[in-house]
Amino acid sequence: MIKAAVISNGLNGVHRSFASNDKVDYHIIEITKDFNPNLESYDLLVIPNGSDHIAMAKIKDKIAKFLNDGKTLFCFDGWFTNWVPGNQWVMNNEKKTIDIRYTVKTDPHGIFKNIDLDKLIYNHGISGWWACGYIEASPKADVVLEDTWQRPIIVLDEKTTNGTMFLTASGPMGDSDGIPTEDESAYSTLGKIYQNLLQFTINKLTHEKNRTTV
Repeated sequence: MIKAAVISNGLNGVHRSFASNDKVDYHIIEITKDFNPNLESYDLLVIPNGSDHIAMAKIKDKIAKFLNDGKTLFCFDGWFTNWVPGNQWVMNNEKKTIDIRYTVKTDPHGIFKNIDLDKLIYNHGISGWWACGYIEASPKADVVLEDTWQRPIIVLDEKTTNGTMFLTASGPMGDSDGIPTEDESAYSTLGKIYQNLLQFTINKLTHEKNRTTV
């Protein structure tokens, strides 16, 4: 089992979306005026959709250390402050959502294995419902998913720091039925992606721990 910190600014549904299970021991850390969490005991840091990125910018040095210690970051929200090492989210609504389509560009760890991309593109027949804007990815990062205009929508970065970053262009995900969509098939697809991502993370962390103890 891995230990994960989930940053919350009190939005409804976070506890339900990240409930502890046999794979992950989730700890919800609330943002307060004295926000200054100790991240040393955690393997994984999760930033859900709707997070406070001004607060995140205040602890950017702690996050940099967390990653340089070989830990893992999931960010499922558009970060408008510069706290994610080497990568930056860009808010852009110049493109029509009706034209948005997604394509897997590179997926070395099989996170999108057996995933129906149409479920990310359409919700009740409406396209462009899931993500928002795009990511200016680090030159060292893998662009996993891109949109119609070849803009990065999901980035997996294992090289900018000693750790691993999985970043979405504000596309929400979660580990339970708290996914914000009424479309059961869309929820199921997001759940499958998250579980694939989680298994990749567990495998990688387990490998690293075994390697350092040999």
